[in-house]
Amino acid sequence: MLDAVVMTHWLDRLQESLVPYPGAYLALMLSALVIVAGLANWVTKRILLRGLRRLLSRLPGADSGRGSHLMRVITRLSNIVPSLVIAAGIRLVPDLPEALVNLIIAACQVWGVLTVSLAISHALDAANDLYERRPDARNKPIKGYLQVAKIVIFVIAGLSIVATLAGVELRYLVTGLGAATAVLMLVFQDTILSLVASVQISGDGRIRLGDWIEMPSQDADGDVIDIALHTVTVQNWDKTITTIPTKKLVTESFKNWRGMQEAGGRRIKRSLYLDQHSVGFLDADARAGLGQFALLSDYLQDKDRELGEWNAQLREQGAGEINSRRVTNLGTFRVYVERYLRSHPGIHTGMTLMVRQLQPTTEGLPLELYCFTRSTAWVDYEGVQSDIFDHLLAILPAFGLRVFQASSDAMLMDARDHARTQ
Repeated sequence: MLDAVVMTHWLDRLQESLVPYPGAYLALMLSALVIVAGLANWVTKRILLRGLRRLLSRLPGADSGRGSHLMRVITRLSNIVPSLVIAAGIRLVPDLPEALVNLIIAACQVWGVLTVSLAISHALDAANDLYERRPDARNKPIKGYLQVAKIVIFVIAGLSIVATLAGVELRYLVTGLGAATAVLMLVFQDTILSLVASVQISGDGRIRLGDWIEMPSQDADGDVIDIALHTVTVQNWDKTITTIPTKKLVTESFKNWRGMQEAGGRRIKRSLYLDQHSVGFLDADARAGLGQFALLSDYLQDKDRELGEWNAQLREQGAGEINSRRVTNLGTFRVYVERYLRSHPGIHTGMTLMVRQLQPTTEGLPLELYCFTRSTAWVDYEGVQSDIFDHLLAILPAFGLRVFQASSDAMLMDARDHARTQ
């Protein structure tokens, strides 16, 4: 109390001594206020923040930048100090119009509200950064919810700023906005729809970070690298980036390959198109030759025994040889392919595995391989698939089969060129 009295007395004497100089005391007080505000800012930034920065640098994870958001919060809050000094000291400056004093105080309050709002925004970023350290953060991201919180904070801050500048209480301003609710709903309809979609996506787990999704309507085919309130970001396999509106993932269809990755097997569904003219019965020599394959020896033996018994019964009944059953090269090849797949180290035998004929087309007779690889990695999957079809294409002539391939005029042109050279 005594110090305040002494300070007031000293200021009164200073003011009396500067009476011959109009405006000198006002300029001096304003300069002193600015200097004090600057000094407070300097002390805060150079001393307090440096100490806090050194303290944060010793925290775990500081080297990876995990404390950057928290430091930004503190730095942002430190900007309030000069405005607090100016707001508290402006009334000590004499001869200022009351309206100007109120305007300066209101401006300081507006600056404080805006600064606190930005600091809270950085704090939410820090909270998201901490949450993403959790092992289950990929499955349930909270970034969308935090963005909604930011929107609410900035809306409240905006209303508070308007109320401060207008000189009215915030509750009266909010009450007056009741009639504008329909307009606000119209303005923020995309945000509301995105929020609902984000909640649904997070709740049922249809999209997670790292998922491979395919959405042709949005030209998206790649990994999910970010899930936000309004958009889901996908890095396509060609390294381009596609942003999908969050609500599209609820209203439109898309394919998520996560189930394939979690199951541990990736499907091969591919056909060999065979020339139907090459399909025929196997004679004894052909059966003997194919019986040398380890995958077919027991099959052909069992088949010969089965068909021998069947045909013997037919002969006893007096049926002609044309009624007898015989082994086909296509049926034998189909058995070979199935057994080859079951013995292949890259094929998952615990999942569906079959070799089937599809409806014949003008492109030949499709013999479809339906199975799953043990590895879901793209490169490994393509390697196993290529290895299988390389072998099958090379082994086809041993069964007397040919693949169907549309002819071109290349052979005719080669024949003509050869004829001209003769």
